[in-house]
Amino acid sequence: MGKLKAAIGSAVFFIIAPGLVTGLVPWWLTDGFESKGTWGRIPGAILFLGGLVVLVHSFVRFVMKEGTPAPVAPTKHLVVEGFYRYVRNPMYVAITSIVLGEALWLAQRPLFVYAAIAWAITALFVKGYEEPTLKRQFGEEYENYKRHVPAWLPRLTLWRPPSAP
Repeated sequence: MGKLKAAIGSAVFFIIAPGLVTGLVPWWLTDGFESKGTWGRIPGAILFLGGLVVLVHSFVRFVMKEGTPAPVAPTKHLVVEGFYRYVRNPMYVAITSIVLGEALWLAQRPLFVYAAIAWAITALFVKGYEEPTLKRQFGEEYENYKRHVPAWLPRLTLWRPPSAP
């Protein structure tokens, strides 16, 4: 798959998956993003914007490797660049951050519950599908990565794979 196909596939997947999880469902849960207060505006904006930056950057990493984050069109090489050197699941962490940012910005308690449920479902998907698939596909390279980079709470320092400069 070339970069153009990867970019198109990633853009479609971005709209479908994160768009649904961080856009449509929160919109539905909050009656059209109705605000219930202003007490969490600043931390909400920081979490939302920070999550969005990490999410977009992570999608770009996949395009640069000529693949998509979608399980139907993965990369041929393990992505261990950018935010992937700090945490194994930066997209999922970013999506959770975005939803928590929305919850704070809108002062909507249902979004806090939704963020927890969405993260739990994601964690089950990672354990039940993604990790076994990556182990089969990339073997020892993935196992080494998994030993050095945490799944959910980012490292404080950049991890350098054995072949990285």
